Amino acid sequence: MEPINVFDTKQKEYKEGVKKSFPVTGMTCAACASSVESILKHTDGVNNANVNFASSSVLIDYDKSLNSNDLQNALRAVGYDLIVDVEDPLEAQQKVQLKHYQDIKHRTIWSAIFTIPIFILGMFYMDWVPGKWISLVLTIPILFWFGRSFYINAYKQAKHGKANMDTLVALSTGIAFIFSVFNTIFPEFWRIQNIEPHVYYEAATVIITFISLGKFLEEKAKTNTSSAIKKLMGLKPKTIKIIEDDEEKEIPISSVQVGQTILVRPGEKIPVDGEVSKGNSYVDESMITGEPVPVEKTKAEKVFAGTVNQKGSFQFTAEKVGGETLLSQIIKMVQEAQGSKAPVQKLVDKIASIFVPIVLGISIITFIVWMSVGGDNAFSQALLTSVAVLVIACPCALGLATPTAIMVGIGKGAENNILIKDAESLELGLKVNTVILDKTGTITEGKPIVTDVVWNDKIKDQSVFKEMLHTIEAQSEHPLAEAVVTHLKEENINRTKISSFESITGKGAKAIHNSGATYYVGNRKLIFENNIGIDTVLDKRAGELQDEAKTVIFFGNDAQVLAVFAIADEIKKTSKKAIETLQERGIEVYMLTGDNKKTAAALAEQVGITKYMGEVMPSDKATFIEKLQAKGKVVAMVGDGINDSHALAQANVSIAMGKGSDIAKDVAKITLITSDLQSIPKALELSKRTVLGIRQNLFWAFIYNIIGIPIAAGVLYPVNGFLLDPIIAGAAMAFSSVSVVANSLRLKRVKL
Repeated sequence: MEPINVFDTKQKEYKEGVKKSFPVTGMTCAACASSVESILKHTDGVNNANVNFASSSVLIDYDKSLNSNDLQNALRAVGYDLIVDVEDPLEAQQKVQLKHYQDIKHRTIWSAIFTIPIFILGMFYMDWVPGKWISLVLTIPILFWFGRSFYINAYKQAKHGKANMDTLVALSTGIAFIFSVFNTIFPEFWRIQNIEPHVYYEAATVIITFISLGKFLEEKAKTNTSSAIKKLMGLKPKTIKIIEDDEEKEIPISSVQVGQTILVRPGEKIPVDGEVSKGNSYVDESMITGEPVPVEKTKAEKVFAGTVNQKGSFQFTAEKVGGETLLSQIIKMVQEAQGSKAPVQKLVDKIASIFVPIVLGISIITFIVWMSVGGDNAFSQALLTSVAVLVIACPCALGLATPTAIMVGIGKGAENNILIKDAESLELGLKVNTVILDKTGTITEGKPIVTDVVWNDKIKDQSVFKEMLHTIEAQSEHPLAEAVVTHLKEENINRTKISSFESITGKGAKAIHNSGATYYVGNRKLIFENNIGIDTVLDKRAGELQDEAKTVIFFGNDAQVLAVFAIADEIKKTSKKAIETLQERGIEVYMLTGDNKKTAAALAEQVGITKYMGEVMPSDKATFIEKLQAKGKVVAMVGDGINDSHALAQANVSIAMGKGSDIAKDVAKITLITSDLQSIPKALELSKRTVLGIRQNLFWAFIYNIIGIPIAAGVLYPVNGFLLDPIIAGAAMAFSSVSVVANSLRLKRVKL
């Protein structure tokens, strides 16, 4: 095996701003999202704003002193709105979205009903004069009632010098309608010039209907991209039962207070986090741990919101309520992640922000060119082609390409117990070629147990010494001491009385019994420094235990070592398989641990790691990662403890084990709820699939516009006489957005 070196560390500070996610209403395309983002970023007190068009939300980094109503008013001025100051903003947003979805559905259905006769008249009875008047009458409600939102939103945007997809639709259909009305009322104006006065009511109405249909399908598909959030929210009950003055009361979950006693019956969901105070049961915690086997809960055991009680009833004391519960934190993390932006999205946002003005310019140029070269039908062809350009251009496809894939990917991760904090880490996961693993709690269970006890053959009565050992280890703060205490408790060993206790950092502990005898518990260094003799057989056995990747603790008095205790942190059943999977994918795997080199080597060999390092200080881990990054490596760090936080912050992709420290989870960009290492290759595979989906979406969105706009402008006319009908252009526009969302949704069916 190949040992590795460490280097000096450079301290870095990591700060996080105050962030809050708000639902946004009124956005219809990516250009809208850019407008909302721009307005908020230029609002005093706002440090940054990231709009997610797919989830209709904005993640705002702002000063605490800022009033959320100021943000709301800034957006209302241009036709958008923020949902603020409500008890449950997510629920409020869902109600707004449901109403919007139902509204689009009804408008689409009625538009289609009115459009069908107009289409028939325009296609098959185009020369029938009464048919033109019938079409005019039927077109008015389609454009100005069922399709009124396009014109209202376009007007609001124009008032502030902005343009979006509604601008394109309003201009194209409005121009076609006005031209058709003129030709219906004043047909002789054209006939005098030997030009047939055509009307395009069917084009205007079919465009509105197709785009409404596309928006309807798009909204329906977008709701599926946030299904992970809805599933998580569904884990929270609406009401709870509390015990007050020995009476049972049912109250809304929003009213529960810390310290209240809550009753949970069989089959009920646990509403908040707390500690069992009475009764016992088995609880299904699979939504948190991923483990299918229910966990027994007795007095003083912790319970978590969203988990499901099985057969027994129990009472527990509420400790964390509202947004402080583990489930609420998970929901918040998924929400913020889905609202974050991948680096590639920043380029797309810039393109989307100038997309509509460019399309308007192309439409005007198209009109001018056709008026110049169109011959006898110049005006008619110029009108049709310029309208087709406006209709076929689709900023929505560009705007939806990245966020829909990100939302589905992060939701898929949440369903697989992989919590991803931001889109950047999801995108970077694809590039990871090096994974660094901590040992304790990451590769191993993090629960040390005594595996071997070897007493000096000369000791005949061990009970007195065991009591002394129990007393010393019970006062020690070292994690390994707990394993010894647990072992001695199982043997029903009592404690004895001591006159003094001293903890010796990095070596062990020293205590003096009431009788005056001195005892030591610690590592080999402590024994040697105090010139304590050790039996040859005992010393040999200690070496053998260390070779087995076990930590050895020596217990002795002034004269000799009395016993050797071997403590091992069991390797997780899935660790070796997970490491093999990573290595098979060409990813280098390192193990860094604070354990001695001998133990590190033995454990590394057991799990198949060839690159490892023992006796590593926390700062050394971060420095080693920095060294790898300097060589061009993209590093993922996996850890669970406070000592891993610096290294996690330094890594390109940071992954915390779910049962680890809060600091580690705060710093990490990805948290594995299950603490199962097999989730690491799953997370990297999820990244690969998501980025592939983003690239596919962006390819088709760009190709659609790059090919569609020139065809709509008439570039094929000199070659084969083809001109794109605005009706077909409208259908193509609707299909492009739906196809992008549908492609993102394919990720939901992928097996990680």
